[in-house]
Amino acid sequence: MKTLDTSSYLGAQRIFILIAGLWVGSLLTVGYLVAPAIFSTMTDRQAAGMVAGSIFRLEAYLSMIVCIGLMVLANLLVNRSLHQFKIIRWLLLAMLFCSVAAAFVFIPWMNALRDNALAQGMPVMLSPSAMLFGRLHGASSILFMIQSALGIFLVWRLTKR
Repeated sequence: MKTLDTSSYLGAQRIFILIAGLWVGSLLTVGYLVAPAIFSTMTDRQAAGMVAGSIFRLEAYLSMIVCIGLMVLANLLVNRSLHQFKIIRWLLLAMLFCSVAAAFVFIPWMNALRDNALAQGMPVMLSPSAMLFGRLHGASSILFMIQSALGIFLVWRLTKR
């Protein structure tokens, strides 16, 4: 029986950790530095929300791409007997769910509410949809916090000896 030398996959593991670290870093930077800076700098909250929404949309698409790529790599590593990547796959799946929900549910719905309000000549927070928009914003913020926590846990697990 042939024994598998897991050290031969050290390069793949390092690339995995590097990509995951950069990705989670981008999530944290966008959510907790860039978005607050936009709102504190711009005086027009409607415009600030539109800029932040665009950035969050791009981050959600990036997250889906990176997450799927990391899941493929994690599957390859698990198939090569690196079983510590089994839980990593579950974390990535949860983070992928967060990205898909943001990109295809919350962001488009909030953009539609904002566009409808603007077509009526008012900001979304003064429109009849203001309460729904606020709830969607709150739910998407919670989802982003969950994704951020999962990302921090992911990097923590990956750097565990």
